[in-house]
Amino acid sequence: MPHNIFVLGLDDRNQAELDALPDAEQYVFHSLLTIEEMQESRVSFSKILKKAQDRLEQFEEPIDAIVGYWDFPVNMLVPILSQRYGLRSKDLEAVVKCEHKYWSRFEQQKVIDEYPAFGLIDVEDPMATLPTHMSYPVWVKPIQSFSSQGAHYAPDQAGLRAALETERQQLHSTGDAFDEVLKLLDLPEEVSDISGHAYMVEEAVGGQQCTLEGYSWGDQVEIIGVVDSICYEQSSSFLRYQYPSNLPERALQKMAETTRRVIGAIGLRNSTFNIEYFWDEPTQRLALLEINSRHSQSHAQVFRWVDGMPNHLAMMDLALGRRPHMPQGKGEYAIAAKWMLRRFADGLVLRVPSAAEVKVVEQQFPAVRITIAAKEHQRLSDMEAQDSYSFMLAEIVVAGESERELQSIYDVCCSALVFTIEDDLEEQRGQIRE
Repeated sequence: MPHNIFVLGLDDRNQAELDALPDAEQYVFHSLLTIEEMQESRVSFSKILKKAQDRLEQFEEPIDAIVGYWDFPVNMLVPILSQRYGLRSKDLEAVVKCEHKYWSRFEQQKVIDEYPAFGLIDVEDPMATLPTHMSYPVWVKPIQSFSSQGAHYAPDQAGLRAALETERQQLHSTGDAFDEVLKLLDLPEEVSDISGHAYMVEEAVGGQQCTLEGYSWGDQVEIIGVVDSICYEQSSSFLRYQYPSNLPERALQKMAETTRRVIGAIGLRNSTFNIEYFWDEPTQRLALLEINSRHSQSHAQVFRWVDGMPNHLAMMDLALGRRPHMPQGKGEYAIAAKWMLRRFADGLVLRVPSAAEVKVVEQQFPAVRITIAAKEHQRLSDMEAQDSYSFMLAEIVVAGESERELQSIYDVCCSALVFTIEDDLEEQRGQIRE
């Protein structure tokens, strides 16, 4: 009998990746709440949890696993629902230790030195200053957020106060819901009085940004691969995720060692994860940016094209009580990247490429997949899950035999994808601040 797998936030793109898993005929994937249902403007965690449980209770066959690959609230619904149904999963407290940015830093400093100086800051104080042990430049960020929402770079005191003023005007919707989750735990004294709406500051670090993907099988921590995160020039917004990494072997080894220490200390067991790092080659300095208690679905296709299997495979094996065995270098291509076509100014979207136009572009190349993010008749600033500096127009996943080939294919795609966005009557085409 096939395994019944409930997926929180199941979407078409990731359904295709799940269907590419070995022995996929042994699984039946059921959608458990849509992304839209879980990311309403004012999220109530308890209501979402009840809605998910009500749907599970209506299912009359055995439930074999509950999984997810999205940020809040999915990453916290998975362990709660799995525990209620006696299914294998990670521990909720370990998940929150990862996702609560201040608590995560507090735990990291017990076992590693590879982290920036950090501290809390009062977003409501118009005269707020940095903690005395810190210096500029810094990043201001909510203690719980995703997709870099609410994150602001502050080079000096004026920049800090401007960032806090912006955040006072844009209260993020997950604070109340995160507070609901925190009430489920016996919090240590160091974080027990910190609201889900709190903010923190971290000293800015430099170097090449990357993401290490891995999983924990009990106490054993294994590395799947490292993906380079390459930004637009003069911006912190991502241009592309590229795999495999171009970083030197010594950097990759140090990341692996740091990862094993910190994941072990946090107690994140039987879980996929990803950790974002900066590696500064001149100083040989490694800095841990943040820990995510789930793998990145953004990397699923690049892993499949290069290694032969999407990183969803590890998630599925863990959920079903099997030790994962992820292939490496067994895919059809030597290199792959996920590009983010962005616009750096707001505007009203008048036209996006049609499905037929997208298909024509995809058919020109054996390994191109395009997802249009912008929607007609919508202001870019009304889109969900955008970073603080840019707006996503499309995602373009490309594979090939060299970085030069990836760039060439991406350029062709950008030229063919026509967006019309009203902003001083300016028509924006594919080549947007690259």
